[in-house]
Amino acid sequence: MTSRKPLPDAIRPDTWSSDQVAVTRTGEPAGADPRRWWGLVVIALAQLMVVLDATIVNIALPSAQRDLGMSDGNRQWVITAYTLAFGGLLLLGGRIADLVGRKRTFIIGLIGFAAASALGGAATGSGMLFGARALQGAFAAVLAPSALSLLTTTFTDPKERGKAFGIYGALAGSGSAIGFIVGGLLTEYLNWRWCLYVNIPIAAVAVFGAFALLHDRPGHSGARLDVPGVLLGCGGLVAIVYGFSEAQPRGWTDPLVLTLFALGLVLLVAFVWWQNRAPMPLLPLHIVKDRNRAGCFLTMGLATIGMFGLFLFMTYYLQVVLAFSPVRTGLAFLPLTAAIIIGSTQISARLMNHVPPRTLMVPGMVLAAGGMLLLTRMTVDSSYATEILPALILMGLGMGLTFMPVFATATAGVAPQDSGVTSATVNTSQQVGGSIGTALLNTIATSSGATYIAAHLHNPAQRAQVVKEGVVHGYTIAIWWAVGIMLLAGLVAGLMVTAKAPKHGAPAEAPVPEPVA
Repeated sequence: MTSRKPLPDAIRPDTWSSDQVAVTRTGEPAGADPRRWWGLVVIALAQLMVVLDATIVNIALPSAQRDLGMSDGNRQWVITAYTLAFGGLLLLGGRIADLVGRKRTFIIGLIGFAAASALGGAATGSGMLFGARALQGAFAAVLAPSALSLLTTTFTDPKERGKAFGIYGALAGSGSAIGFIVGGLLTEYLNWRWCLYVNIPIAAVAVFGAFALLHDRPGHSGARLDVPGVLLGCGGLVAIVYGFSEAQPRGWTDPLVLTLFALGLVLLVAFVWWQNRAPMPLLPLHIVKDRNRAGCFLTMGLATIGMFGLFLFMTYYLQVVLAFSPVRTGLAFLPLTAAIIIGSTQISARLMNHVPPRTLMVPGMVLAAGGMLLLTRMTVDSSYATEILPALILMGLGMGLTFMPVFATATAGVAPQDSGVTSATVNTSQQVGGSIGTALLNTIATSSGATYIAAHLHNPAQRAQVVKEGVVHGYTIAIWWAVGIMLLAGLVAGLMVTAKAPKHGAPAEAPVPEPVA
């Protein structure tokens, strides 16, 4: 811990001019950018684009597979190439944002993401599409930490910070569900390629908005990039995320999967060892040693394990078992999206300044677990309105209550030169959690379903019905696991996140940067 130095004159109340005091009496924080809320729109737009792109192509995948002649074994790379590059390169993207400036990397990320989307939309073969998706993930790894750290440095007043993070948390939590809706509409009424082309106008608006509305401190020109840290940290994350993606089709005991996990673990252990010795570390370990931040990172990772599993199962359940169209499937997720937005902006954002973060996070995880618990009762004949809808609403409210305080608490009180890498660590926990959830829960569902079918298939004439029942049985078993993981996330939040409620009217903590060695 470093000792706190006196606040700079610019933010000491005893040095404010009469004009500045007058401004604060009207409810505006002293020195605040009057256009900051429009800046939030730009940041939110970019974040929405990054998050929804992880799922927008899911519904379009069957059409893309037919058009480009992809094999069943290779089609997963449309998803995996994105998540692999995104999850593996986030720490590097966050540190680049700190070194060269958040606004600059934000704009570079937007332009690169749009260019990669155009390349993917114009793909003439599967290899071209896979490469474009990997490029999207790489630029998303630059863009996402920049967006969150710009939000962190723009909104420092506790009241405003709660509102801003409520909106951001709503988009982070609901972006995946929105991706299903948009993907369904574009695939059914236009073409699967528009699931990629749609990013171009969104990015263009965000780039113009960023130039006009966003402000940032200059980057740290004297600092250097920790190259060994990049190779060890990013290499370890890529190996872990790749291992989980391969565990789905190959199985957990496959030699490649076990090798990837072992390699990832070795590289991450070496990364931690090096960060204790590096003169300018990629990830300063004091960031993750902080109890509240570590609790937030772990809570986020566990929460997204359950959430991504839900998206995977419900997409197949609605389309294959209940025979919903792509558009109807997308719209079926709309109540979940609405509940996340309400939970973030109308509940969490209003209570954040009055209660400790864990008093939102723990009930949020319990609510989400309750929603998942309802889904364990689903059958091949379940009614969407009476059995699926209530579960989605509970799940959405719970995630909304959780995500907003996680983002706000994890990034509170971070030194300016570490805000990018801290933001990247939050995003990494979300991305790795999603990868684990997809692979782990899908494996459980598949093996449980196969066991059920083998035990119940006595009459070949009933094969279609038994297979359908087996698939749903597998989903419910995996969802039971997700319930347990959600409750574990709530327990972690309750035990580890001990931060108190922000004080009204007090500026957010602005720690003094640690001296550079």
